[in-house]
Amino acid sequence: MKLALGCIADDYTGASDLANTLTRQGLRTVQTIGVPSDDLALPEVDAVVVSLKSRSIEAGLAVSRSRAAEKWLRGRGAGHVLFKICSTFDSTDAGNIGPVMDALRADSGDAIVLVTPAFPETGRTIYQGHLFVGPVPLNESPLKDHPLNPMHDSNLVRVLARQSKTKVGLVDLATLARGEASVRARLAELAGKGIGAAIIDAVFDRDLETIGTVALDHRLSVGASGIGLGLARAMVAAGKVRSNVTHAMADVAVGGPAACLAGSCSQATLQQIANAEKAMPVLHLDPDRVIAGPEEARRALAWAKERISDGPVLIASSSTPDQVAALQSRHGRDAAGHAIEQAMADIAGGLVQSGVRRLVVAGGETSGAVVDRLGLPGFLVGAEIAAGVPVLRAVGTKSGEMLLALKSGNFGGPGFFSDALKLMR
Repeated sequence: MKLALGCIADDYTGASDLANTLTRQGLRTVQTIGVPSDDLALPEVDAVVVSLKSRSIEAGLAVSRSRAAEKWLRGRGAGHVLFKICSTFDSTDAGNIGPVMDALRADSGDAIVLVTPAFPETGRTIYQGHLFVGPVPLNESPLKDHPLNPMHDSNLVRVLARQSKTKVGLVDLATLARGEASVRARLAELAGKGIGAAIIDAVFDRDLETIGTVALDHRLSVGASGIGLGLARAMVAAGKVRSNVTHAMADVAVGGPAACLAGSCSQATLQQIANAEKAMPVLHLDPDRVIAGPEEARRALAWAKERISDGPVLIASSSTPDQVAALQSRHGRDAAGHAIEQAMADIAGGLVQSGVRRLVVAGGETSGAVVDRLGLPGFLVGAEIAAGVPVLRAVGTKSGEMLLALKSGNFGGPGFFSDALKLMR
């Protein structure tokens, strides 16, 4: 297997988003969970997205895991590697985007790396280096209340410079609009000044195509699924890959009981949970009882087992920002988050042991904990449920066929859970 494109994603839902984007552009794509073992049998593909749970861990550990993933991808022939980050640049001033970018850039030998989390299709745009979520700057969006990585600055040049050891510059929209040669000249100018990373504006999908073409001049790029779209289109246009249809095996029905888990506290997920109450039984966990011990997870499993033979159920640990803040003040941010993630993972493990073969998970950290607990090594990418969220078919499993959907908190429409289950046959 010789890869056209290698990707390293800093969380599992973001990896699914990227794998979905690449598949839609015609690249045969597999998402793996962690760096694959040498004996994992993968189909012939154009791109592999290595999913890491590295967004909010200690920076040194994030760097070492990302470098191991890059080494694996380069060893399979990947001439270009994309470090996939969240489209809302989720990170703190300590990292982990900057430290991982610095390490991968050093390994790649690139003088400068293009960076953009823009994905206009999902409302993420960059103008004059500022990230907008829909019509508002990042720091005025709901992401300012993110429980792990609250974002209080929309200027990504400043945000990345606080994390990185290199100087950070800007390729603005006016430069981008003049075309590839203009962008290349600006990058050369910045690199000549010792600047090692450049935030690049992007407002329209066509901007991503220019960015993707220029990025392929280099061995590394950093960004969200939008830059993946640009890279994929540039590869197809240049004849580096042949546009293919979705892998047929990804859409074969598996049947069996279905369940949904929601751990995200985003406004979108809270609305989706409220909407799901009209379509299926919903259990809201008591977060204080979750933190107190395993009894709340056991209660949730018993509740679900009584109902899954009659149809899908949803178990939610999601809370409003005020409730999250109060919980963190009582128990500590890290302790509260870890306890809830592990409880959701315990519930997922129990559900699968009880026969669930179709599982929908909302929330990046929750998805990571769940997939780790289930020990799933990778996925084939199937039909798209919502922008950035595909149906995933587990590969290399020991427990039989299984379909999953891993959703970032802010993705999907109000009826997401029902929409997902309709496609996960």
